[in-house]
Formats: sequence, structure tokens, C-alpha cells
Amino acid sequence: MSYRELFVSPAPVFAGNQLSFEESRYVILGVPFDVTGTYRSGARFAPLAIREASLNIEGYSFRTGMDIEDLKIHDLGDLHFAGDAELTLGRLALVTQDLFDAEKVPVFLGGEHTITLGVLRSLDENVAVVSFDAHLDLRDSYLGLTLSHATFMRRINEDVKPAKILEVGTRAVTREELDYAEESGIGYLTARQIRKDGADKTAETIRDTLAGYSKVYVTIDFDVLDPSCAPAVPNPEPEGLDTTTLLDLLQAVCDKRVVGLDLVEVAPHYDRGVTAIQAAKTLFEVLCFLEKARKS
Repeated sequence: MSYRELFVSPAPVFAGNQLSFEESRYVILGVPFDVTGTYRSGARFAPLAIREASLNIEGYSFRTGMDIEDLKIHDLGDLHFAGDAELTLGRLALVTQDLFDAEKVPVFLGGEHTITLGVLRSLDENVAVVSFDAHLDLRDSYLGLTLSHATFMRRINEDVKPAKILEVGTRAVTREELDYAEESGIGYLTARQIRKDGADKTAETIRDTLAGYSKVYVTIDFDVLDPSCAPAVPNPEPEGLDTTTLLDLLQAVCDKRVVGLDLVEVAPHYDRGVTAIQAAKTLFEVLCFLEKARKS
């Protein structure tokens, strides 16, 4: 029995498009985990809400000329999570390794942002990590925890040691995090700078930063968007990106080098479905970006 059979249960199918695991290229995995979340809880309900939204919006992408129905997708279901963060991340790392071994492109639906650490434990040091997020998440500890949604990126840098970390959309930080980013060579693009430069120039900056790296992992914390676009997130911050800018920047990142991605930090109970719809649409576009890049 594989780990994906041992630790995962079926759930409603993302986008209503279900091929067999063997036939698929993209594999959806929900990770309904939010044990370390603060301020507004409920990210554990996001995988189901995003799946429901994905069944009720159109799947054609004008940006790529593709339809989500054209893609080979398998929805694996949800990870069996535990109250213990390390146990959950350990299970996630094992299932993720299964998916990489099967040569799939995994797409993870969080859950809190801590899950990215579990995923990256299954990748080697040669990967570049691009994180779209209002926060740097580089604290050494938060509320007495060294493993949490506010510290996971520091743990990634120290424990996984990826080749590069670039954070995009930054606007909520501490001095400690800024100092650590400078000392560690972690790059970040603030939301303010992105608005000043515009999407095209920022996309060029991102492409230049990623030049030379053979593998890229993309993580999207949905609080990168302004609360006017995505109100239902656990830790909303003003002056965020708009949806169009986010998609423009994701299109610049999502090329043949992307080995996997996640979308995290949606707390669907804090609005009437708007944020879940935005999340589903974002995933539709990202998957179409990846498929078009693969075929080009």
C-alpha cells in the first residue's frame, strides 16, 4: 500500500474533471490543517470550499486560450491531518514524495501556510521557492512556537535550504524578519514597489531572479491579495495586490520549471464565497499557464 492510499480520503472533485491517477499530470491534494493559525481560524475548511467554487465557475482562460477541462487532472482527496504539526507535515512529505516519484505535478489546497514546509521536505536543495504573501513568515518563533504559519519560511531556509527564496507582495513584517532576510539573502518585492513598477517590470524582475534555476516551487498565500479582493483570509493586510496583478505575475513564474504549487490561507467562513471563487479561478489560470508552457 502506498502512502497516498494510507493517509488520504476522497473528497469532492476539483473542477469536476477526474481522470485516473495514472492518466493524470496534475494531482490535487487538500491539506485541511490550521492548528497553528492565529487571529481568524478556519483555513481547514478551504479545500472543500475551493472545490465547491471550482464546480460553479467557467473554466476557459482567455489568457492562455485553454480550458481547465483540457487538462489531465486527478483529485486525490484530503490528507489525514493530526493535531500535531510535525506529524501532519511528516505525512504530507511522504505523500508528496509519492507524487514526485510518480512524476506528477502536485497542487496542494491549504490549510495554513505551514504546509509548504512539509511539501518542500520532499524536494532537494536545487529548487527555487517563489512565495506570494503579504508576510515574510521569517520569525524565529511566534507565540512560543518555532513551527507555525509565522515561522515556516525561516524553517524552510534553515532546514530545507532551497537554492533561492523570493517573496512577492510583502507588506507586513517585523524588523527581525527584515534583518534575517538581508543576512540570509532572501529576496522580497513589496506590494508598494510592485504598484510603483507595474506588473510588466515586476514580472521581468522575477524572471531575472529565477534565471539559472532548473526547478521552481510556487506557493500562494491568499492574503497577498488586498482584502477588497479576498476578504476571507486568516490574517488580512491592507494595500495588497489586485487579482489581475497577481495573475500577471503568476503567468511570469509558471513555466516548464514549476514542479509543484500550493494555495493556502483561505478562511471561507469570513465571506459569502468571494474568496473561494477567487482561489478557484486563480488555480484554473495557474494550471492553464503550466499546461501552455509545457506544450510550447
